[in-house]
Amino acid sequence: MRWPLVWSVARRDLRVVRRSRMMMLPMLLVQVLFLVVLPAGLALLPLFAGASADREAAELMRKLPDALRAGFVGLSARQAWVVYATTYMFAPMFLIIPILVTSGIAADSFAGERERRTLEALLYTPLSDEELLAGKVAAALVPALLAAVLGFLVYAVVVNAAGWPVMGRLFFPPLFWLILVAWVAPAVALLALGLVVYVSARVSTAQEAFQASALVVLPIVVLVIGQLAGVIYLGPGFVAGLGLLAWALAAATLRHVRRRFRRTTLIAMT
Repeated sequence: MRWPLVWSVARRDLRVVRRSRMMMLPMLLVQVLFLVVLPAGLALLPLFAGASADREAAELMRKLPDALRAGFVGLSARQAWVVYATTYMFAPMFLIIPILVTSGIAADSFAGERERRTLEALLYTPLSDEELLAGKVAAALVPALLAAVLGFLVYAVVVNAAGWPVMGRLFFPPLFWLILVAWVAPAVALLALGLVVYVSARVSTAQEAFQASALVVLPIVVLVIGQLAGVIYLGPGFVAGLGLLAWALAAATLRHVRRRFRRTTLIAMT
């Protein structure tokens, strides 16, 4: 593996992404929505809610699993809501950020090249199949990991600042969020990346390839619903196990992509 050539492919793809407003603007808007607007709104909601909202929050706390409810001992109904909404309920939704970033870039990896009619020139370069695929993977994975880490830092500042009037202290992040960012987020990004790159090499438009990321988003929706229903508790053990499953699926997906990736197939489709 000639890594200088791999990184040259990655840098080339990242330059294309930076210059594309159609790709950058939606990703930035979604990150602002998920990392700033929604968490701030959830944390500030108790300040504008009446007594009925306090009763509803207390009723919600009573429906939660015992292990989760134990973490709210000593908190008022409003404080419990802030912690639950920003720390537990929003945790699965945070994973959408690395999925969105890696999927958007990966969808453009081959299908976008085909749309711009630049794929054929790339395929005839003296890169091996492994180097070409590695460059495309790196171009999509590195920004996703940076978005996850920086997004987590932004989210922590927003949540603690917006929740301060109710909480009166710093309360974020708990341990399972650190596991989520460091262990689960890279795994789901790789899983989405593998699926989208595989599809991108076989379809004619980047939009078609991007739709493959929905397969990874669906389990996140299930996690959100499970938490709201009180069925799932995102503690450290559960999150660590979730990450292990995601890593296993990502490894299997990327291994399959590597075995099926053939430059000759791409040349025939151009």
